[in-house]
Amino acid sequence: MAPLTRTEHVQVDGGEISAHAALPPSGTGPGIVVLHEIFGVNEYVQDACRRLAELGYYALAPDLFWRTEPGLSLRHDEDGLTHGMAAAQRLDFATAVSDAIAALGALRALPEVSADGRAGVLGFCLGGTFAYQVAVQDEPDAAVCYYGSGIPDALHSAGAIACPTLLQFGGADPFIPREQVDRVAAMAAGREEIECHVHEGAGHAFDNHLAPMFHDPEAAAHAWELTRGFLARALPLRRRQAAD
Repeated sequence: MAPLTRTEHVQVDGGEISAHAALPPSGTGPGIVVLHEIFGVNEYVQDACRRLAELGYYALAPDLFWRTEPGLSLRHDEDGLTHGMAAAQRLDFATAVSDAIAALGALRALPEVSADGRAGVLGFCLGGTFAYQVAVQDEPDAAVCYYGSGIPDALHSAGAIACPTLLQFGGADPFIPREQVDRVAAMAAGREEIECHVHEGAGHAFDNHLAPMFHDPEAAAHAWELTRGFLARALPLRRRQAAD
């Protein structure tokens, strides 16, 4: 049976963010804010929420384009890529990070998120960069960042990250030069709470199974196993359930 889904609303300065939510089968669990790619909260992002819900997490994907192009949901083709890149350029980065942090706070307050309010953040591509910044600027209980292209230029802020953090990159990503990926890996090697995995031969957005131009099934499967294991350690379900 597919997880129950619904729409949540997050109050922020200037208005209200619509967010897709997927509930775990148990009805309660740790929370994870899912931050979308340039394609918006589309079928792929909703499926990522489903996958997390099936692991036992309450997944919430806020529409970070709500201020400029609310409800954006693009196909994974050349037109969608062009549209998405233009939408990302119109996005105010700092405000989007603030909106993501607000979504994390709103998620923690939901009754379906267990009593201790532990919640993390997970992002893909554009959302991977936002997830990193949420870890820098706020206090998520865990962060997972898939191929965030803005991470290499923000390594000076890594010292502010206190939560367990998992960074994943493709070793052959044409949008993130290998030299930049190696700098991220070197930073992580010196930090006990930060892990970095480079999937050799994989390109950008390798997890996106709805984007034939990007998807790498082997890398995606390996990365998801790493993500699942990381979340089991950083946001274990048994801790949440014991607190209820």
